[in-house]
Amino acid sequence: MVTKVHMEALSPTMEEGQLVQWLKSEGDEVSSGDILAEIETDKATMELVARGDGILRKIFLDAGGVSAVGSVIAVIATADEDISGVKGALGGDDTQEASSEEPTEAETVVPEEPEAATISEITTPTHSGSSVRASPLARKLATEMGVDLQAIKGSGPGGRVVKRDLEGVKTLDVTAAVAATWTSEEKEYEDVPTSQMRKSIAKRLVTSIGPVPTFYLTVEVDMNRVIEARKSMNSMLDEDGFRISVNDIILKAVAAALRQNPNCNAQWHDNFVRRFNAVHLGVAVAIDEGLITPVIRNAHAKGIMQIASEVRELATRARTKKLMPDEYTGSTFSVSNLGMFGIHEFTAIINPPEAGILAVGGIEETPVVVNGEVKVLPRVRITMSCDHRVIDGAQGARFLATLKSMLEEPAAILL
Repeated sequence: MVTKVHMEALSPTMEEGQLVQWLKSEGDEVSSGDILAEIETDKATMELVARGDGILRKIFLDAGGVSAVGSVIAVIATADEDISGVKGALGGDDTQEASSEEPTEAETVVPEEPEAATISEITTPTHSGSSVRASPLARKLATEMGVDLQAIKGSGPGGRVVKRDLEGVKTLDVTAAVAATWTSEEKEYEDVPTSQMRKSIAKRLVTSIGPVPTFYLTVEVDMNRVIEARKSMNSMLDEDGFRISVNDIILKAVAAALRQNPNCNAQWHDNFVRRFNAVHLGVAVAIDEGLITPVIRNAHAKGIMQIASEVRELATRARTKKLMPDEYTGSTFSVSNLGMFGIHEFTAIINPPEAGILAVGGIEETPVVVNGEVKVLPRVRITMSCDHRVIDGAQGARFLATLKSMLEEPAAILL
């Protein structure tokens, strides 16, 4: 039985996926449930499993290629089954377009190039390469890249040069090389391919800052008691490297404050506002490709040690892109802390449909007047971004007042 391998929706918001690597090769026997490939979604790298038994007869999407959800990227069948009718997503490759072309009189077959022609650096052409069999798209790309088609070994029908033969080719422009002796060798710019995560971030953000009527509230909090509590708790822990952080205590306080202010633990929907009893706290984690927000579920019901442990475990797997979809979706409120980067104060963008997000700056020694005397105290600025459709100014202010009091007297929430 012929089984088409589709680009599956491996996350709730996935529209397309990038194939990281095939774990099976053409000709390999596969069974249902075998891992075929690794797919980069908009949030993580997931495993694509086989949905049938047989031989991996044909791969349509190479490693690094991007394809829409639902497209066919490979086919599984028995050795004697006809798969000629299966059309796959070739990731922009023009092999089929090239194979449908009839050779013109100007096109003659070029003898197979020696192995030296497959190296990654190709000298700038001294002629047009018009006698080489190549698809129109390949010719266009070669002209733009300054590549001599006669130096490229074609992989298309009859040795024809197609788009994929030009992928990864690095050109060495002789004229530019001479000019470089007089100018800086540094490139003017570099085009970095957009990752699936970065595309997802872009789509999400444009649904927030424009359509969402956002206002901001900022409080300054005395963190002296938090620092003392953290030091005391860490002194009682085993010497295994595990430590409570200031951010862990902030997360615990946010969860407790949201339970007392359910209007802020809410989501906007067109016909209703959904207020949550449980606090599922999104914790922003910076990774190379952008930002991901693992979720501490039922944070209001968890102790500080459990929160600290979950944050570290989820953050570690987020940085290796091993989170499962249910571990980064479904948050009711989010927290972003940039204090460790030396940021004094900032505003964060709401993650719809949530109604609020906290932006936590760094703790700084600040001179303040206490009972008529100037004292230097460790203080932090916390800014709340509020969706005005859900949270009014007074509601947001009450939530921040609750949070401030909990952080300045943290004993009650840490027991």
